[in-house]
Amino acid sequence: MPSRPGQPHASLIGWLSLTQLISWGSVFYLFGLLLEPVEQDLGLSRAEASLAFSLGLLAEGLLAWPVGRWIDSGRERVVMTLGSLVLALGLVLHSLTESRTGYYAVWLLLGAGLSATLYSPAFAVVIRRYPHDFRRAIIVITFLGGLASTVFLPLTAWLIAHLGWRHALWPLAALHLLVCAPIHALVLRQAPQPRAGPISTSKPGLRHHVLSAPYLLVGVFIVLLMGVTAALPAHMVSLLRSYGLTETWVIAVPATVGLLQVGGRALLFFFERHLNLHLVNRLIPCLIPLGLLILLLAPLSGTFQIVLVVVFVVVYGMGNGMLTIVKGTAVAEYVDREQAASLNGALGLPMALGRAATPWLLGLMWTPQDAYTHGLLLMLVISVLGVLALALAQRRART
Repeated sequence: MPSRPGQPHASLIGWLSLTQLISWGSVFYLFGLLLEPVEQDLGLSRAEASLAFSLGLLAEGLLAWPVGRWIDSGRERVVMTLGSLVLALGLVLHSLTESRTGYYAVWLLLGAGLSATLYSPAFAVVIRRYPHDFRRAIIVITFLGGLASTVFLPLTAWLIAHLGWRHALWPLAALHLLVCAPIHALVLRQAPQPRAGPISTSKPGLRHHVLSAPYLLVGVFIVLLMGVTAALPAHMVSLLRSYGLTETWVIAVPATVGLLQVGGRALLFFFERHLNLHLVNRLIPCLIPLGLLILLLAPLSGTFQIVLVVVFVVVYGMGNGMLTIVKGTAVAEYVDREQAASLNGALGLPMALGRAATPWLLGLMWTPQDAYTHGLLLMLVISVLGVLALALAQRRART
């Protein structure tokens, strides 16, 4: 049954969800599995090998602005289809890499492909097509995206074990060439075009929004919270080991966080319609600093340590899952919907720098005596500042 005008079309949302699952799982989560094999094959140190992922994130951030502008101009079909083709090409070239320079170049190419295929462009497509009913559609898209690590980490590990890391990249590349690219080419037809005619002098332009207080505050919120949530996964295993937990718990905790992200999004999908949207947007980010505080208190609680770790998993996992929705819709909710892709794209570089810097800071502040205590305190402060920035953005947007 076709959707009513102005409402998200179920088939489009479903196909976009599938491409998110593949793009996140086969590229973003691929790096951790390739790190050691690539180090051995190319003779790289851990720092040299890790730099490739940072370069990929940097490329993604640098291209976020032009990608957003192209989508706002009605070229979403071309952007996302080309993005999938670039990822397919990048994975094939990665399998042929024989030098450090080639390895870095491949991840720059993969970062470019990710800038046109991950959540930001997909959210922008939904916001442009359904400006009055985009939030629930975005939540649905993140369901499959949230399962990317659950599906693709074991799948890719199996491929590497049976085919070797180089040949394992070929079936992943085929998914982008034969599944994602055709989906984007077929389902993104008839994109809404920008409004024709002269721009109304009564309607603020892009420059006005970029310099406005709500946009700057929303930007601070997104960059700071994204930095914090990018820092923890890289150090979670070492952090839990420093707490003296068994290896079973060390592996189970990060795996469970991923599943709870999807659970949080499901709760948001079914219950947020009964709540005040802006109150929900304020409360969800508070779960991140609350989770960090619980994690800091865990080693001080003696026999209750494992209980607090479990509480952290629930609070932080569900909070991080729902936070993706708040970050993805904040610009459209509190700044401007018609130019949301461009405005989100303008945050691409700051977000990339934040995502690259905070894992490094957390490692830099580690000491043998205090482990991650000082780093977690810094992440707690950063997340609180991000929550306050969103609250101020809401207030300024209302006035």
